[in-house]
Amino acid sequence: MELFETWLAAVTNWLWGVPMAVLLLGIGIVLNVYIRFFPIRYFFHVIQQTFGSIFKKEKAEGSVTPFQAAASALASSVGAANIVGVPVAITLGGPGAVFWMWMVALISMGTKYSEIVLGMKYRVKNEKGDWVGGPMYYIRRGLGWNKVAVFFSFFLLLQIFASIMVQSNSLSQTVEASFQADTLYTGIGVAVLIGIISFGGIQWIGRVTSRVIPLMVVLYIGSVCIILFNNLSAVPEAFGMIFYYAFNPISAAGGFAGAGVAAALRFGLARGIYSNEAGMGTAPIAHSTAMTDHPSKQGMWGVAEVFVDTIVVCTMTALLILTTDVWTGSAADDANAMVVEAFASVMGAGAAGTLVSIALFCFVLSTILVIVFYGEKQAEYLFGFTVSIGVRVLYLAAIVLGAIGGLQFVWQFLDFMLAMIIIPNIIALFFLRKDVAETTKDYVSRYLSKK
Repeated sequence: MELFETWLAAVTNWLWGVPMAVLLLGIGIVLNVYIRFFPIRYFFHVIQQTFGSIFKKEKAEGSVTPFQAAASALASSVGAANIVGVPVAITLGGPGAVFWMWMVALISMGTKYSEIVLGMKYRVKNEKGDWVGGPMYYIRRGLGWNKVAVFFSFFLLLQIFASIMVQSNSLSQTVEASFQADTLYTGIGVAVLIGIISFGGIQWIGRVTSRVIPLMVVLYIGSVCIILFNNLSAVPEAFGMIFYYAFNPISAAGGFAGAGVAAALRFGLARGIYSNEAGMGTAPIAHSTAMTDHPSKQGMWGVAEVFVDTIVVCTMTALLILTTDVWTGSAADDANAMVVEAFASVMGAGAAGTLVSIALFCFVLSTILVIVFYGEKQAEYLFGFTVSIGVRVLYLAAIVLGAIGGLQFVWQFLDFMLAMIIIPNIIALFFLRKDVAETTKDYVSRYLSKK
């Protein structure tokens, strides 16, 4: 077993090095070229059609509103990675890593847009009459690759088990540290809450996430703004470091070990990709349930998600860490403590710890809620609707098991299984790039060419 784990770790580390970066960024650039950089060229139109139309009622077919679908997808990406992942990138790659996170975001906008457009184009109705979609459907219906679709769905089904346990453990440990709550009771409580909400399907999930996520994003950003206001003079310097050290090495200082340009590039790319989830194929599963009369309209929500997740939330966390100078005195293992320390510099240790704990609790809770839904859809695709209910029960058990730290060896497979779903999905996007281009061209000619 130990030999297998060593081999798996070596393969996983290799995959998540140059191969995955080239695959995700290379195909991402190709997709952007085919859609003529639609997300960037029409960015203000995208914002107008998404955040500017939140309260607009849609009469098209679908199970939830476009915003509820987007909030569900955003719930699985905005979370611990934005709060803890950014300090990790900075401590390992220096301030310049943030610049490369931005570059990933610009490319990822086109990737996520393409995924969602294909998800909408190839979605179908299940036996309950609800719209379902995602990579397994556009791989099978768009390319005829039935075995590849099953491969993707099967590995995502497994990957979600591990992901749920990791998220649940992170949540239970945070609650225990802040409120001295027993991890078992936290796991049971979360499982019951998730079970009640997920019983109502995507409609209930959409209602919950559309309320929780915007509230938590605003609360978190507002709290960061308080710290930045108190360190206003350090903000220009923070931006200067981000741009300068993206192309220049930085020396060691305090607990910071120093970093070269290659490290800034590597960790910036890795954390950027992990943060916004573009290319993973999960977002189209939520978006395929939306009411919309054109695939590109829903695809624009994917662009908005990447913008909020990486450009807004990750940047705010980066400025929080850089302006308070906590990054020079801590190691990557203390990423969570860094954020608390940064808030504590103004709010005090007690208030800072409570704020970060509540933010992580809400973000992680919403993430688990959504990925349970993703897992159910894989079981439904592979085995039928009835089996998907049984899988939901297993996922709820995984919440409790993960909360107490059970089956930790499964967590080691998380990145490997993540690669197993990204590879078939991103390759499928490449072969379906003309479909995305034609759909985008149709949208531009119908809604933008006359302006």
